[in-house]
Amino acid sequence: MTSVATFSGRDVLSGEGKTLHLRDGRIAAVTRCDEADLPLLSPGFVDLQVNGFGGHDLNDGRLTPEALEALCKALVKVGVAAFLPTLITASEAALCQRLSAIRRAQETLPLAGKMIAGIHVEGPSISPKDGPRGAHPLAHVRPPATEEFARWQDAAGGLVRMVTLAPETAGATAYIKALADRGICVALGHCDATEEDIARAVAAGARMSTHLGNGIAATLPRHPNAIWAQLSDDRLTASLILDGHHLSRATARAMIRSKGDERVVLVSDSVKFAGMAPGRYQSPIGGDVEVSDCGQVAIAGTEYLAGSGACLLDIVCGYQAFTGFPAADALRMATVNPARMIGRDLALSPGAPANFLLFQGAAADGRLLPAEIVFDGVSVRS
Repeated sequence: MTSVATFSGRDVLSGEGKTLHLRDGRIAAVTRCDEADLPLLSPGFVDLQVNGFGGHDLNDGRLTPEALEALCKALVKVGVAAFLPTLITASEAALCQRLSAIRRAQETLPLAGKMIAGIHVEGPSISPKDGPRGAHPLAHVRPPATEEFARWQDAAGGLVRMVTLAPETAGATAYIKALADRGICVALGHCDATEEDIARAVAAGARMSTHLGNGIAATLPRHPNAIWAQLSDDRLTASLILDGHHLSRATARAMIRSKGDERVVLVSDSVKFAGMAPGRYQSPIGGDVEVSDCGQVAIAGTEYLAGSGACLLDIVCGYQAFTGFPAADALRMATVNPARMIGRDLALSPGAPANFLLFQGAAADGRLLPAEIVFDGVSVRS
C-alpha cells in the first residue's frame, strides 16, 4: 500500500521554506514555499554517544540484538534518526560479544538496520587515574593495540567508526595514526594529557574531543592544561553534554565561543536511566543510582554523576534557554556536525529517507517546542 504525506517547514540550515512530499518512507520531491510562520524543519538527530536509554543498557552483561532493537524503538520517539551505540571499557571478550550483538542487530532487525550508523568504543585505553577515568572499570584499562582493534572490527563486521582514548597512553600516537589511516574517527577523552600529548595525537589524526570538560581531573593547573589545549586546536571538534549538569552555563558558553558552532557536536551520552521516572535504581556501574526530578543521574547520596539522564531532544530543546545562543545552532550541532564526523549525508532531498523534525517557535523561556517527529515518513512522536 502506497503511503503519501506532505510536511512544510523553514529549513534550519538554509532558512528556506520547503515542502517535503513523502512516498513510502522516503522524500519523493521537495518544493519551495513561503517560509513565513512555518515551523523549523530539521533533519533527524545523529547521536555519536549513546550508552543506553529508557531502561536499555548496552554495557550490562550479555547484549542481545533484541535489546538493540528495543533501544532503537525508544530513541526514534525522541528524534534520533542515527546513532553510534557506545561501549565503554570492558574485557576484550565482553567488548567482542557486544560488538557482535550490535552487528547482528544492524544486519537483521528493521530499526537497528536503519539507525545504527556505526559503533563508538569509548576506552579501554584511557587514564587509569581516579577522576579522568570516570566510571570506567580500572581492572580493564589497558594500552591500545591494533591487533585488538582488528578483532573488534572482525566481531563488529567493520562497524566500529569511532574510538575514544587518552593520548598520553603508551603507544597511543602510532595507534591513532593506524586507525585514522583506516578512516576511523579518533577522539580524545578520559585523559590526563599534556599539551604535547594532545599535539602529537592531533598530528597523528585525532579529530574529536569526547565530552570536553568531563572525564578529566576535577582540579587542573591554570595553564597549560588539557582543556585549553583541545579548545585551541581548530583541528579538533568538541562533543559537549549540555544537559545542565555536566557543564555549567558559563563553561558551555565559553567552549562554544572558542570552537564556533561548526566545530561543536552535541551528544547525549545517555545511560539506561535517561527517560526514566525519578527514583532510585540499581546499576552495574556505580551501584545505587538516583534520578532526580530535574533528570540528573547521580550515585545515590552523592553529587557524583553516573551518566547523562538527557536525550538529544531534551538538550536541543533546552539549548537556547541554557546557553543564551540561538536554538538553530543546536539543531546544526545535533545533525549535520555529527553526521560530518562519520561521513553521513543528512540532506532532505529527493530519494533520502523521510527522517526529520518540526519545531514550533520557542516558548517564553527560550525552549524549542517539538511539533512533529517523523521517521520513515511516519509521525512517531509519543
